[in-house]
Amino acid sequence: MSGTSRAQDDVVHRARVLLARLDVHIDDVTLLVQALTHRSWAFENAVETTNERLEFLGDAVVGLVVTDLLFTLFPDQPEGVLAKLRSAAVRSETLAELARQQHIGEAVLLGHGETKANGSTKASILADTFEAVIGAVYLDQGFATAYDVVERLFAPLLPTIARQGVALDYKTSLQELAAKRFGELPQYTSEATGPEHQKDFVADVWLDGLKYGSGQAASKKLAEQRAAEAAYMTLQASPHAHDHPNAD
Repeated sequence: MSGTSRAQDDVVHRARVLLARLDVHIDDVTLLVQALTHRSWAFENAVETTNERLEFLGDAVVGLVVTDLLFTLFPDQPEGVLAKLRSAAVRSETLAELARQQHIGEAVLLGHGETKANGSTKASILADTFEAVIGAVYLDQGFATAYDVVERLFAPLLPTIARQGVALDYKTSLQELAAKRFGELPQYTSEATGPEHQKDFVADVWLDGLKYGSGQAASKKLAEQRAAEAAYMTLQASPHAHDHPNAD
């Protein structure tokens, strides 16, 4: 058996292990092997087919599923915020982290140069391979199965991305929600304490004459963002416009 054949047999085994980890079935396992074939390995072994076309397809599938999940999860968010959340969710760093969780780096076929350069841990290779795997699932099993895989992997991340403020501008979001709920814009008050070189700011945000949130930070701008976040979360938790918190 040639070295190339042994490598292919090995990656078939690793591909099956990956399928079990993803809890998904693929009829044509060679399609998954293609998804795991980096161009460096293909070049060294005179193989024409790499994972790049599947990566292209998987990128579109992941983007559509994540868009649908965000659209459902954040019904009050405007298009601009949803677009920023999607960008944060599908960026290479996020995809690479999901690939690490599924040990995709252990299955990818790399050339000797990339192997020596620890290519199996590179974010760009992991992210591209992740997308290629999703592309293979889509081609072999259809969109419903691909959707299920992407949803299972991404759904736990999306609320965290929003809570951490990766893409969410709470002042803008609160302004849009307040206009919709109250027909007015939020008003901010702030107070600074401490010496000039080390000021501390406390900001309050008001709607309909009542305080909905407070925030504290080393800058007025950040304090207002935190106050807006608190008010936004209060409004999101209260579906009715007149469920006001108690005024101080």
